Amino acid sequence: MGVELWLVRHGETEWSLSGQHTSTSEIPLTDHGRKRAEELRDYLAGRPFAAVFVSPRQRARETCAIAGYGDVAQVEDGLVEWNYGEAEGKTTAQMREVYGPEWSVWSSVLKGGETVEQVGDRVDAVIAKALAAIQKSKADTPTSSKDDNSQQRVLMFAHAHVFRILAARWLTLPAVDGKMLALGTGSLSVLGFERETRVIERWNRGFEED
Repeated sequence: MGVELWLVRHGETEWSLSGQHTSTSEIPLTDHGRKRAEELRDYLAGRPFAAVFVSPRQRARETCAIAGYGDVAQVEDGLVEWNYGEAEGKTTAQMREVYGPEWSVWSSVLKGGETVEQVGDRVDAVIAKALAAIQKSKADTPTSSKDDNSQQRVLMFAHAHVFRILAARWLTLPAVDGKMLALGTGSLSVLGFERETRVIERWNRGFEED
């Protein structure tokens, strides 16, 4: 196993269910969202990581805590969700009533918010920090434990758009290409390498009730 970034999107909230753009608003998980976080906990089974990063937003921190990593996670401001400006709390349909049928968060100006390129710059810094944490963990690992793959993985808890953009940047694509990577609530994705090439190893792995 080589270097890997494990990405967990927070569990369902009332706004993610309704399609309302959610960045700075603090919206708690629904019961269904907490259930998905519990299933993530069972899947992860407390496995160790070189570092664990979490967005400062409530829904990400709640998912992180339920999944069993609240005590070891570092709050990472770079993982906060895209600032949607005037679109905060509104659905795409509501925005299109104002700006027309072509409006999209990916291609329209977000008054009072960030551009997709600005979010791309943020996640570039997060990627660099994750890779630095992996290098430090490997350097600090005793030679007798070098076969332990935990020092080559970083776990992150955050949001849909910021992770979609992070994945695009991991692949060295423009930030806007994150629009092609759908990501469900409570999902797990893994970014890694195939030899020297950055790849998506797993994407949008869901956890459903039996």
